[in-house]
Amino acid sequence: MKIVLVHPEIPQNTGSIGRTCVALGVELILIKPYGFKIDANTVSRAGTRYWQFVNLSEYDSWADFMDQRAPGRDQLYFFEEHGRESFYTPDYHRDAYLVFGRESTGLPRDILDDYADRTYHMPMPSGQVKSLNLSNAATAVVYQAKRAEFMGG
Repeated sequence: MKIVLVHPEIPQNTGSIGRTCVALGVELILIKPYGFKIDANTVSRAGTRYWQFVNLSEYDSWADFMDQRAPGRDQLYFFEEHGRESFYTPDYHRDAYLVFGRESTGLPRDILDDYADRTYHMPMPSGQVKSLNLSNAATAVVYQAKRAEFMGG
């Protein structure tokens, strides 16, 4: 299973997601451009001593990622506040790519248009909050996606 961050902007979120990836044995894939430099001082503040253990892959663009990785459509899951279904709905592929957009604007429109049927939201019944911090959202999603594995399935 993999977490994919498309154009992440906040190094602390990326570092925190990296820590979650290490804890769960999940690859972290970053799609450029970033809103920060990846170096020991920047990202490690949130990932602390764990950043060195992150299984990290980087790509220059979404097209570069798709060309090199060539994931099947059924392996791709996109998360956005206006996704068609809840992130609780799918049975996640064992080799899933869990894709998140940048903190300020989410996923690029062209990606959302191409994968509208593969886009999910996180329910927020209070109506007072429209989105969660990227790190919190990615953590909740990856734990849900790995639920069957944790349950022995």
